[in-house]
Amino acid sequence: MSTSSPAGGWTFLTNHAHVLLAVSRDPDARLRDVAESVGITERAAQAIVSDLEAAGYLRRERVGRRNHYTINPEAPFRHPVERHRHIGEFLELFGSTVDIRS
Repeated sequence: MSTSSPAGGWTFLTNHAHVLLAVSRDPDARLRDVAESVGITERAAQAIVSDLEAAGYLRRERVGRRNHYTINPEAPFRHPVERHRHIGEFLELFGSTVDIRS
């Protein structure tokens, strides 16, 4: 079995988690770069960013021709089991610095 592919075809982190991590690491990243780092299409990255924005996990602000993303570190996890935890804790666990500017 190859060490580069996950056993059984599943992973612990979803594409939504990977996109959130990518944006937290580079709040000015282009969606093309986010998609490439996660291994998904640009269209999929755009849909995920829209999901995250609609759910209140991040805010997108137009700066010139680019977007700047601000993450809401106080947003709770969606699943009832983890609802008492905040996204900021997750991002810190993975070494991300969270941009909390308003």
